[in-house]
Amino acid sequence: MVVGNDSSVTEFILVGFTDLTQLQLPLFLLFFMNCMVTVVGNLSLINLIYLNAHLHTPMYFFIFNLSFIDLCHSLVITPKLLMSFVSENTISFEGCMAQLFFFCFFVHSECYVLTAMAYDRYVAICKPLWYTVTMFPQVCSLLMFGSYAMGFAGAMVHTGDMVRLSFCDSSIINHYMCDIFPLLQLSCSRTDASELVDSIVVSTVVIMSSFIIFVSYALILSNILHISSAQGWSKAFSTCGSHIITIALFYGSGLCTHLKTSSDGSLGQRKFLSVFYTNIVPMLNPLIYSLRNKDVRLAVKKTLKRVAN
Repeated sequence: MVVGNDSSVTEFILVGFTDLTQLQLPLFLLFFMNCMVTVVGNLSLINLIYLNAHLHTPMYFFIFNLSFIDLCHSLVITPKLLMSFVSENTISFEGCMAQLFFFCFFVHSECYVLTAMAYDRYVAICKPLWYTVTMFPQVCSLLMFGSYAMGFAGAMVHTGDMVRLSFCDSSIINHYMCDIFPLLQLSCSRTDASELVDSIVVSTVVIMSSFIIFVSYALILSNILHISSAQGWSKAFSTCGSHIITIALFYGSGLCTHLKTSSDGSLGQRKFLSVFYTNIVPMLNPLIYSLRNKDVRLAVKKTLKRVAN
């Protein structure tokens, strides 16, 4: 049977972490708990923001969308990962391309949402009198639409690039998901053009978003240095602290995963490093934005009182 891209491979086998035979049960339990905490944490934060009127602000609008992206991101990756511990984890060619598309879509969208959040923090700290005028609902909605639209465009390029390749020899993917690099190594087509296109897309996203984030925080830092009161300093750092931690975790783990190395074990290293931004970061984000945030803690208390009454 031949699929649409003239490939003789109709399904792939996702290896996951099955090579670690003695750690199968502990790893399954860890990833299962990670999935539960991620789903409960992000759903809880989404519901808190939706149900509490005092959280209906631009900053929490972006956090709401960030939690939605993290939730969907986790649900795209983790179920197939868990399946690899209990049975041979096969995925159809079409299913593999769909997973790759949604994975790229949510990763790219998260980059742009974090960038929009940096701009939001810049306006809040450096232009506080203009904040309500600059970040009115239509602007926030436009920024979110742009984030999803550019995420969609990037995912379409990555997936379209992969669909054109042929897979005719091995069907075993040394990963727990259908990612770009494992698929490129598996293809029996020439991948030079595909690697170049993928590198250009990823580099464009990273450079553009990193530049905007860097400029935003450089201006914020410059503004903070002119604040004389300790209270002003504290407020500025508390406002930006959670976002800075999220950026450091997401970009740090993502860049470590995708930095190309010449060693034979680079693909295996990428597999382990990718756990951080596909599983750990989506789990930590709701904790970072709730434990460090007085508004969210207040919303939790109000919601619990409402439930109790």
